[in-house]
Amino acid sequence: MNTSYNFQPGKIGMLISMPHNGQKIPSDIASTMTDDAQKVADTDWYMDKLYDFAQSLGIAIISPKYSRYVIDLNRNIDGVNLYPGANSTELCPTTAFDLSPLYKVGQTPDDAEIQRRIALYWQPYHQALNDTLTKMKAEFGKVVLLDAHSILSKVPRFFEGQLPDFNFGSANGESCSNDLMNRVMELDFSPYSSVANGRFKGGYITRGYGKPDENIHAIQLELSQHTYMDEPSDHYNELKAAQVKVKLQSFVNCLADFAKDN
Repeated sequence: MNTSYNFQPGKIGMLISMPHNGQKIPSDIASTMTDDAQKVADTDWYMDKLYDFAQSLGIAIISPKYSRYVIDLNRNIDGVNLYPGANSTELCPTTAFDLSPLYKVGQTPDDAEIQRRIALYWQPYHQALNDTLTKMKAEFGKVVLLDAHSILSKVPRFFEGQLPDFNFGSANGESCSNDLMNRVMELDFSPYSSVANGRFKGGYITRGYGKPDENIHAIQLELSQHTYMDEPSDHYNELKAAQVKVKLQSFVNCLADFAKDN
């Protein structure tokens, strides 16, 4: 049994992936990192709490136990930059979002260490993702994959100014059907702002697994943490979260209805 991720089975053709929800760092890796790195500041905080309603809808959920600082599950193992020309973090990040170093001097992971982490953490997660989608496709005929993320509303390294609240990505329409994205964008997200295929168009998971021609539809949501947290802290704001979850549930229900609509 793999111990690097958590998986909750579902009852419909929909899977939520939360690749940056993990917070653990194995002791052998932690010993090479700075004290600040071990605070895992760039976590997609509280994804499991925000989407705690999903299991009652019969939706399967997969999330890693380990931090994106160990290895970024939303990056291709060949190291291709998903946003050419833009600043991006690596498969095994060496700097935090604020560009501070994650490792002590001379202790950044070498090629052998990166390959070790791929085998221990990246491959098992993606094998489970692929196996789950394959089984769902065989059982239900149509599958929806939601790759769920969140990020600080202001990260100068990645974008200017303040990010919209709901950032949907479908690899510019290549990872899911236009019908699905149209249904999503017709939802009422007010008073929150929303955009499709803006700064965040979908990472490796959305792009790699979304195959609308084969009835596997992938969409990414990058949610601004300003909508449910007290930025820039990691404090979960219950009032904010309760309000934004109303819109999140509407969105997830839209995806689930599409998955069940044959």
